[in-house]
Amino acid sequence: MSGWFTLFTNCRYVLDGQLVDDHLVISDETGLILKREGYIGGEAVDLDDNIIAPGFLELHTNGANGFHFTHFEDEKSYGRKVDDIARYYATQGVTGFWATIPTVKGEEFQRILPSLAPRDIPNSASLLGAHVEGPYLHPTKKGAHNSSLFQPCSTPASSIYGFSNLSSAVKLATIAPELPDSSTLIKDLASHDIRVSMGHSTATLDQGLSGLEAGATCLTHTLNAMPPFTSRDPGLAGLITIPPTHAPPPPYYTIIADGEHLHPNTVSLLHRANPKRSIIVTDSIELASLPDGNHRGHAQIPFEQTKKGTRATIAGTETLIGGCIPLQESVRNLMAWSGCGIAEAVGTVTENAAGLMGVDGQGGRGVLREGRRADLTVLSEEGEVLQTWIAGHKVWDREEDLGLAEEDKERRE
Repeated sequence: MSGWFTLFTNCRYVLDGQLVDDHLVISDETGLILKREGYIGGEAVDLDDNIIAPGFLELHTNGANGFHFTHFEDEKSYGRKVDDIARYYATQGVTGFWATIPTVKGEEFQRILPSLAPRDIPNSASLLGAHVEGPYLHPTKKGAHNSSLFQPCSTPASSIYGFSNLSSAVKLATIAPELPDSSTLIKDLASHDIRVSMGHSTATLDQGLSGLEAGATCLTHTLNAMPPFTSRDPGLAGLITIPPTHAPPPPYYTIIADGEHLHPNTVSLLHRANPKRSIIVTDSIELASLPDGNHRGHAQIPFEQTKKGTRATIAGTETLIGGCIPLQESVRNLMAWSGCGIAEAVGTVTENAAGLMGVDGQGGRGVLREGRRADLTVLSEEGEVLQTWIAGHKVWDREEDLGLAEEDKERRE
């Protein structure tokens, strides 16, 4: 081998929903995971019996730290803000994210999306593209979206998002499958290699099956902004129970595990239905990590917003806007509420997310196999993020971060 490598020892790593008691070798030169034997030299890193997981993948985030992905003024300043939030995500164990743009005007989509084409960001989580959540949604399941901006599915996607963005920035789209002409729209988006998720919808189980047959492969924030699962009418959420031998196969499905959008027991029930298809998301918004109180709106929500703890609503209402906790906390919530082990919980934000988005192959993400990117998260037994490694290099360390904060505190005193 030419070049330098790092050997992780005294650790366990996550693979296929299990903890593997073995070492892991990564290349600092190529940024990839190497086969596990046959190397002499390099740097050995003792992880004190902690756990290596693939870097977390944030599939549904609208922003955090005061920045919402609709906050666009100009390309240069927007790019800097995306870089800043990507650096923050790395401190949470996230090594890749898809930026969600909710329902805005077509000209807003076309202004913002060119800045969300996939790119690596130094020492930060990679921007993997955009998730467009709207405008093809059902008005009675609008949630916090502005239904006056919704469009019929007969409106070409290129006229909303811009043709060039369909082959560059847009990687995931949420569609209500009961809308007229939705099957044609789903097929069109899928032809551009865009994953289609079904949500903000009144769809029945049969209408959801039609969406799967057209090419949809996911459900958006399951049981939020969709009909409930009942004894005689399972609705759209019933798709998660179809057998793996079914053609088309059961969809992946996202779950917001913050205790606000779903009851903890509901989170457990949903995840347990199909752990290999379950994907935990934050649906985080710019209020995440901001102090409690009232905050101004933006292009999606032109109203004042209220944050109280983990709950964010349109001011004066009980309409939830999005999530306010980081992805690592969501993973720990899943462990606590469902009783699953850390490897299974981690799989929902790594292998499952990568499988949905088709980024888990050679040179890809979400799986700790030879030839994949050495994007890693070092975790404690309880699921706390201790270190983040991107493309073979450590970019964040909790102990080092705490030490720097203590030094800064001493200088200020």
